[in-house]
Amino acid sequence: MEIPPLFKQGASARVRVTVFALLSIVMLVVDARMHVLGTIRQALATALYPFQTVAMMPRDAATSITDSLVALNTLQKENRELRQQQIVNAQLLQQERLLAAENAQLRKLLEMQQKVPVKSIVGEILYDARDPFTRKIILNRGSQQGVEAGQPVIDEVGIVGQVTRVFPFTSEVTLLTDKDQAIPVQVLRNGLRSVAYGRGQTGALDLRFMPANADIQKGDMLVTSGIDGIYPPGLAVASVALVETRSADSFARIVCRPLAGIDRHRQLLILLVEQNLPPRPQPDVVDEKSAKLFKRRLRDSTRDTSADDANATPKDKPAEERKGAAGAAAAAAPGAAAAAATTAPAPAKPAAKETTR
Repeated sequence: MEIPPLFKQGASARVRVTVFALLSIVMLVVDARMHVLGTIRQALATALYPFQTVAMMPRDAATSITDSLVALNTLQKENRELRQQQIVNAQLLQQERLLAAENAQLRKLLEMQQKVPVKSIVGEILYDARDPFTRKIILNRGSQQGVEAGQPVIDEVGIVGQVTRVFPFTSEVTLLTDKDQAIPVQVLRNGLRSVAYGRGQTGALDLRFMPANADIQKGDMLVTSGIDGIYPPGLAVASVALVETRSADSFARIVCRPLAGIDRHRQLLILLVEQNLPPRPQPDVVDEKSAKLFKRRLRDSTRDTSADDANATPKDKPAEERKGAAGAAAAAAPGAAAAAATTAPAPAKPAAKETTR
């Protein structure tokens, strides 16, 4: 088939491939040997650079968007991880601070335990008592650990309270500021003794029934006197915060602040004090024979007094009254005041009838 004249364009393809291959080899040899094509190459690269940049813009834009999305996702993930790590670190930091505080508190309690001359154990506060009108706490030590009712509870500074109820594994402690709590104290400066009473929810103590001229000043430290046989002497209790005296009042108003950490610490020291107090003396008992003798004497003296009053003149009547009262007082036996109060009005009627006759 004959090729149309329109498509006849010079040499054949094989010839052109051969020519161009030979030309390429010659240019490579000349460039490698003589280095004459470097300038031409740089000029061509400079001329083609704008076209390369325009051709690479879609690819660069796609790569930039992909990198931005990947970076955003990575940053969000790292942000979440860092936030979680921050929460964990904050919790660990708080626990570390709590442990450090507990460690310091236990070290102070250990030093206090060595200073106190009696045996003691460390107790931890479990919770507060349910009654909102009292100041009580529950410790994790009970009768199984040797705790008994009445034993004092202290911290590294001073008195916190007293054990009031004991269970096998727990115990109830009434704080020093409870309204029903009282503790014998003395002023460290001059040795003046008194009793401190709790004021309830105010968290303070009162020194009641102290004379207005008592030698107590603001800032005085109160310590346990030890005369009750429960609290060891010399333990810090409170400091005087307010002293008010009025000319119209017989007693001074003295308010004290506890020195111990009543509402701050979690570990406390229980003093295992053995309460070997002597029994209280029994009240005087009046036997039946003494009571009857006292009633008979009182009845006789009442009759004599009534008869003398009926026969006496108005001028001498006050003197006779004093004489009868003195005789009745001399006839009274010790410890029989109650019997006198109950029997005195009864014989008054017969005496009056006899006088009338």
